[in-house]
Formats: sequence, C-alpha cells, structure tokens
Amino acid sequence: MGRGGQVTVLTLPAAEPTPGSAAGDAAARATPARRRSAAAVLAWLGLAPFAAYIALFLLLPTVLALGSGLFDSEGAFTWDNLSALVDPVILAGFWSTIWVSALTAVVGAVIGALVCYALLGLSEHSPVRRAVDAAAGVLAQFGGVMLAFVFIAAFGAQGVVTLLIQSVLGVDIYEGGMWLYDLPGLIGPYLYFQVPLMVITFMPALSALKPQWAEANLTLGGTRASFWTQIGIPVLAPAFLASLLLLFANAFSSYATAAALVSQGAPIIPLQIRAALTSETVLGRENLAGALALGMIAVVALVMWGYSVIQKRAARWQR
Repeated sequence: MGRGGQVTVLTLPAAEPTPGSAAGDAAARATPARRRSAAAVLAWLGLAPFAAYIALFLLLPTVLALGSGLFDSEGAFTWDNLSALVDPVILAGFWSTIWVSALTAVVGAVIGALVCYALLGLSEHSPVRRAVDAAAGVLAQFGGVMLAFVFIAAFGAQGVVTLLIQSVLGVDIYEGGMWLYDLPGLIGPYLYFQVPLMVITFMPALSALKPQWAEANLTLGGTRASFWTQIGIPVLAPAFLASLLLLFANAFSSYATAAALVSQGAPIIPLQIRAALTSETVLGRENLAGALALGMIAVVALVMWGYSVIQKRAARWQR
C-alpha cells in the first residue's frame, strides 16, 4: 500500500522453463520440429528451378503434342491425325530413326564399355582417368551445328580426312554418292556423342565390381575368364542394358545434328516434324507434327520405362 491509498503492483519476470519440466520438454521437442520444417521448405525451394525446367521443357511440350495430335484445328477431338502414323512414308521414317538409333546405341555401348574396361585398372585420381572423365562429359554434350561442321570439315567432299585418304590410299569414299548428307552420314556424328555418354553411364557400374569377388573366384580355383563369365558379365548385364536403352533414347530424340547435316529430305522423324511445321509447299500440317511427336513420346517413354526397370536391378550391385 503506497501513499494516498494507492496500490503498488510489482511484476515478477516469467519463470524460464527448466530442463526436465513439462514446458522444457515441449520446447525442446518443438525446436527440432521447426528446424526440420524449415529444412523441408528450403529443400522444396531448391527444387523449384528444376521443377520449372521440367514443366517448361518436358510437360508443356507433351501437353502441346497431345493437344495438336488428338484435336483438330477447331478444338474437336479426333483420331484422324493419328491415322497418319500408319502412312508408309511415316512408317519408313520411324524405321529409319529406329535402326540408326539402335545401330549407334549398340556400337557406342560396345566401344564405351571397352573404354571403361581399359580405365578400370587406373586410379580414380590418376591424370589419365580424370582427363577421360572430363572429355567424356564435354563430348557427350557436343552436338548440333558445331558437330555437323566438324564432320563436314573432316569428311566432306573437300574435307581434310577425305583428301588425305584419296591422296594416300587412292580411295574415293564418295564414289557411290555423297552419303554424308543423307541417313548413313548420321552414324558417325551420333557415335561421336554416344561413346562418351556410355563412358559416363557405365563406368560407375564397372567400378562397383568388388575386388573381393575376384579374390573369392581365384580362391575357389577359378580363372580370369571364369570370373567374367560367371560373375562379372551377369552382374554388369543389367547396367549395360540400361545404358544401351539410354543411348537408344538419346539418338532417337536427337534433332540438332541431323537438322544441320542432312540437306535434302527428312529421313528421320525429328526432321519430318520440322518439315510438317515449316513446309512452304504443304500447309496446315501442324496436327501431323503433333501426331509424330506423340509417336516419338510413346517410343521414348517405353524405352525409358525399360531403362528404369533394369536400372533398379543394376543399382543393387552399385551400393
């Protein structure tokens, strides 16, 4: 009681929750929960650029292909556009695209696997191994106009390699026709980026082979050949097949190199899509381009589904 009958109220500081009390335990549990929530938000924010990239360059083109392939110019649903997929010219284009992709995938996979086997005896930190890894990473993405120019400068009618072969060996590689600017001319450029891609994708599987397996094979009286036939090849087969499917999908969907190199006609489906969109002689074929794109999406989706299934099996041996 103060002067004049006034009451003085004293405010005491709130007691801090002590460890071991109910309030202290609740606060201790809430702090990690808030941290996990903040970490989850930051993780989703970090994923946002990749999600935007996928939406812009994968989901949106797929939706546009579906829209133009399954609907007419007035927006009505129709199957007429897909009927073009059984046209002999279109079927020939799909067959050409498939066999070029399959050929370059098989050859690229075999050559790339041999390169990986040659690198297996080197340390991961050796200069040669690091140089090959760096070169594979660069060359696997080297394509388009630059790659077409390299092959024209080297193997064109007046290319350096062409003139060298003609002067030294007396062989004219274009005696039967200028094949560089046609479908066979795509084999070399495709192999140029298929082999490095195989090195990138198959090397981790080959490196995952445990030395203990080879030692156990020798202890049990096996030989080097028996190790590869009984252990190495069966273990690596899923990874090899998965890489082979990836190379096929990579070649099947390639456009820029073929567009820069092939001067006449449209022997593969990506070039036929370009012709349907940009033709100055036959107009109104945009829906045909959508149907062709839809066919390519179906083939690539099937191949990538097989890749994912095989890769799950191969991942067991890479842990």
